[in-house]
Amino acid sequence: MGAVLVAALSLAACGTSGPEPASTACARSSGKVTLSFWSWVPGMDKAVDMWNAENPDIRVELNAVAGGNQGTYQNMFNALKANTEPDLAQVEFDMLPSFRLQQGLRDISKCLEPDAGDRFIGFAWDQATFGGEGVFAIPQDTGPMAMFYRKDLFERYGIQVPKTWDEFRVAAEEVHRKDPSVYLTSFPQRDVGWFEGLAWQHGASWFNTEGSTWQVSVGDRPTTEVADYWQDLLARHLVTPLQGFSTPWTKALADGKVLTWISAVWGNSTLSTNVPSTTGKWAVAPMPQWSGNGPSAANWGGSTTAVLRGSEHPYEAAKFALWLNTDPKSLELLNRSGGLYPATKDGIELPFLKKPVEFYGGQHIFDVFAEAAGQVKGGFAWGPTMTQTNAALADGFGKALAGDATLTDALAAADRETQTAMRLQALEVKIR
Repeated sequence: MGAVLVAALSLAACGTSGPEPASTACARSSGKVTLSFWSWVPGMDKAVDMWNAENPDIRVELNAVAGGNQGTYQNMFNALKANTEPDLAQVEFDMLPSFRLQQGLRDISKCLEPDAGDRFIGFAWDQATFGGEGVFAIPQDTGPMAMFYRKDLFERYGIQVPKTWDEFRVAAEEVHRKDPSVYLTSFPQRDVGWFEGLAWQHGASWFNTEGSTWQVSVGDRPTTEVADYWQDLLARHLVTPLQGFSTPWTKALADGKVLTWISAVWGNSTLSTNVPSTTGKWAVAPMPQWSGNGPSAANWGGSTTAVLRGSEHPYEAAKFALWLNTDPKSLELLNRSGGLYPATKDGIELPFLKKPVEFYGGQHIFDVFAEAAGQVKGGFAWGPTMTQTNAALADGFGKALAGDATLTDALAAADRETQTAMRLQALEVKIR
């Protein structure tokens, strides 16, 4: 299997010429077809019903599954091995390389109009196309990041909204000096996607391919600089190590003991649901910037609708996936029911995302996220063993928060464990 994976990667990376692989063929099916679809998004059944009512010849049957990392991805891999995979499945950005290297994704580029990608936010399309090597999924949602902050407490402590990470450090010092029980923010151990977003903003590049060789650098210079920045704040006890989404963290937000949360657009409902007593006290501002990088934002999360290898109806599957993630009615339904933030340029400008939000004092918060979505840089690539990479990072961060190591030690350990995991799959690895 490892040899097959390397050969597949080499073929894709080198762009060799020759007969068109069967997996890229995209003929229309004759007669009525039925497509199977796995997804865990709340409200997806309503979107599927809408499609089925309008497209009786292409019926979609939804299998509502648990979140990908809660067992569904493993079930998908098992189905691929047994050749029983669905036609379509929800796959998050960071898992796409794992599915591609198992030859589990279908290149649907010939199923789409040449300008289909122009409808999507640049970095999201880049994630689904591996930098232009084909179209292996349709972007479904994204997670552009910004800073949620307690506007009322910023005013109480006389703190200006930080525009740079240097100003953020000064604000952390000032808040904690005025009240040692209060912290500007927290550094969570297990939310490694949060840290990856910060590294992405700073220009990190962890994975690349050169022919059939994977180049790995989880601890590259931009990521190390981000780790050093937070290590300094932790060492001086200027941020708290409270785990995100935990009961203590939620209480600290409600009690005004943690004043900010650098998070993705989907975090807006996390706050309104978990700390309703603070309605009207929060606001949203752009992420602090690293000097010299120009306006840049980060992304945390995001997923796609992928057409899997064994689909006998790739044209119809691609048609449904494109409709699901571009139709205005579908986008609004999936946002209201499932919290999905559209991955299309038109989607983030739809009227339902232009309304003021009461929890944030009537602020038009989605304008901030729309701007951030356009500032997320393309080119950030995930590796084929992100489950192991993320586990190693969480373990290393835990040691750092306990004082037994540093965040840069965690990066080095994650780099080593990633390389080991990749070599166990018989992948050729080179350290950058």
